[in-house]
Amino acid sequence: MDACAALADSIEQLSRRGHTDRRFLKELGRVGGVRRGPFWFTDAASGGSNRLSGRGFRAELDDDTDGQARHFAGTVAVATRVGGRLAQWLTTHVLRDGPDTADGRLSAEAIEFVRVIRSGELAQSDAAGWVRGRLCGAGALDA
Repeated sequence: MDACAALADSIEQLSRRGHTDRRFLKELGRVGGVRRGPFWFTDAASGGSNRLSGRGFRAELDDDTDGQARHFAGTVAVATRVGGRLAQWLTTHVLRDGPDTADGRLSAEAIEFVRVIRSGELAQSDAAGWVRGRLCGAGALDA
């Protein structure tokens, strides 16, 4: 299964709901198994859940597992709540995803995604295209 394409499709569906940017980002976290309520922290700390299992990510973002969609969405959920700097610190020092690893690069993309959505540089309606263009391998671009 092409999980990156499925992630982009989920984002496209979310963008049609008319949520605020913060709610949109929190809802995206649910794709990674991170609930919106007060227990979001326990979900994030446990690694979330793999609701979109599969591959499809660009080679530099692919860690040879089926959990990259979960990783991206979970990092979005955390960065939305704690901010980009703390999220980056957590991914580097707690998860041990160095910036030169596939997971480290994917975490940086997730943090950037949160930044551009919250700043208004990227509209929710364009978010799925951003994911397809920056994260997904060639097959997802044809979707």
